[in-house]
Amino acid sequence: MSHLLLYEINTRCWLRALSQKSGTAITLANVPDSEIAGWVRLGFTHIWLMGVWTTGPRARAEALQHPELRKAYDQLLPGWGDADVGGSPYAIGNYQVPAALGGEAGLGAFRQRLHTQGLKLVLDFVPNHLGLDHAWIVDRPDLFVQSPTEVPGTFRQETGGRLRWLAHGKDPYFAPWTDTVQLDYRRAGTRAAMTELLASIAQRCDGVRCDMAMLVLNEVFTKTWERFQVSASPPVSEFWASAIPTIKQAHPAFVFLAEAYWGLESRLQELGFNYTYDKALYDGLVARDAGGVQRHLLEVTSEAVARGAHFLENHDEPRIAATLSPAEHRAAALVILGLPGMHFLHEGQISGSRLKLPVQLVRRPEEPSDGEIASLYEQLLTKLPGTAVGQGEGKVLDPRVAWPDNPTARNFVVVQWQSRAPEFDLVVVNLAPHRSQCYAPLTVQHLTAHNWAMSDLLGQEFHKRSGDDLQNQGLYLDLPAHGAQLFHFEPGT
Repeated sequence: MSHLLLYEINTRCWLRALSQKSGTAITLANVPDSEIAGWVRLGFTHIWLMGVWTTGPRARAEALQHPELRKAYDQLLPGWGDADVGGSPYAIGNYQVPAALGGEAGLGAFRQRLHTQGLKLVLDFVPNHLGLDHAWIVDRPDLFVQSPTEVPGTFRQETGGRLRWLAHGKDPYFAPWTDTVQLDYRRAGTRAAMTELLASIAQRCDGVRCDMAMLVLNEVFTKTWERFQVSASPPVSEFWASAIPTIKQAHPAFVFLAEAYWGLESRLQELGFNYTYDKALYDGLVARDAGGVQRHLLEVTSEAVARGAHFLENHDEPRIAATLSPAEHRAAALVILGLPGMHFLHEGQISGSRLKLPVQLVRRPEEPSDGEIASLYEQLLTKLPGTAVGQGEGKVLDPRVAWPDNPTARNFVVVQWQSRAPEFDLVVVNLAPHRSQCYAPLTVQHLTAHNWAMSDLLGQEFHKRSGDDLQNQGLYLDLPAHGAQLFHFEPGT
C-alpha cells in the first residue's frame, strides 16, 4: 500500500471548538473548507473521526459520577459543568451519528467532501463490548457474557421476566469498564451479529480502527472469561478470520487498523488486518531507549514494519510534547514518519498540545500553539511528500560500528527509500542525547556506477561521495544529539 498518513480527530471536541470559533453551529454537515484544505496541504490521506457514534444516558451517568474522572475534569476544565461530559465514545449506545454532530446525512456529506479531495474516512469499531444504553441488552441479552447469579464485575438485568447478571466489558489486566457490557464471542450468534454490525459501518466509511482488537482472539477471550461458562461449544475459528474477508469481499480497498498489544500484532496481521499499532516502537521512543528502538525495527520482519501503525501519541497516551524535549520530539517524529507502514498523528500533536484529555469530555481547554513544534511538523509534513519516503521501496538498514569500541551505532535509525532509480533518499536519526557515529550499508543497485551528491532536505548540509566508497565501506554518519536528517542522493560529477 502506498503512503498512508492518518489523522485522529476528537470529533465532539473538534466540532464544539469550531462552533465556538465561528459563532455558529458546526456539524459534520458544514465543516469549513479550510479544515479539509489544511489536511490536504499537510499530506494526510485518512481522517479518523474518533467518537462519532451515539453514547447514552446510562454511560454518561457513569462518566459523571466516576471519582477519578471527576478529578481529571477539575484539573483540565476548572468550573466544568455536566454539559461538558458526553460519556465515553467507547461505550457506544448506537452505531448512528447523533443529530448534534450532523446525523447520518452529515457523516455522508463529510465523507463525500473528503473523497473529492482524495481523502478517506476511518471510524471506530469496538468489537469487545457495547455501551450500557445499547438496545441489545434488552432485545438480545443472550449475546453477552452473563451469570445466573451476581458475581463481581456484573450488573443486574431483567428481560422478559428472566433475571440475569451481565458482565461489564474488560480486558484481563484492568478492572471492568462499568459503562459497558461484554459481548460473548464464544457464541455464534454474537459473532454473526457483530459481523453484520461491522458491515453496516463499512458502508459508511473507508476503514475502521478496531478498539482492543486482540481481546476477541479465541485464546485471549477464553482465558479472560473462563469463570463464565457457556453451554454451546465455542467456535474453533477466529472471529477476524471470517469478519474481515466478509467486509473485504464487498469493499476490497477497506482498511482495517487494529489497536493491539501484548505481542499479538503479527497474529492479527495474519488474520487480515492491514495495520496494527506499533506499541513497541512507541514505548522505546518515549522511554528514550535508542538501542531498543533499533533492535525492535531490525528484529521484526520487514513486512511487520510495513504493517505497523507508527505513532507518538493518541487519545490513550500522554501528549508527546509534554513527554519529550523539542529536539527529542523532532527526532522521534522523523522516525515514525520515515518508516514504511502507516504514519499516525493525533489532533493537537502538530501544534504542541500538552494536555491529555479524558475521552468522556466534549469540551477541551484552549492551548496556545507551540511555534517550535508547529514548525517542525510543518517542515516534515511538507518536505516528505516530495521524496521517495512512503512512495517507493523502504528498507530499515542495520548500521555498522564506525570504529572498534564505539557502541554509538546502536543509537541510529536509518531507513533507505527508492522510487525512481538511480536517485534515492535516506532517513537518518540519532536518538541518543550525545553525538553518535556509524556506517550505513546502502543496498541500492549500481552504487558504483556513479559518484553521488547528497543534500539534507531538512537542513543545509551538502556532500559528495564516491560510489566505490559507498559500496565498499557504507555511508559514514556523524550526527549530533537527537540529529534528524533526510538525505537525497542523486548522481553527481
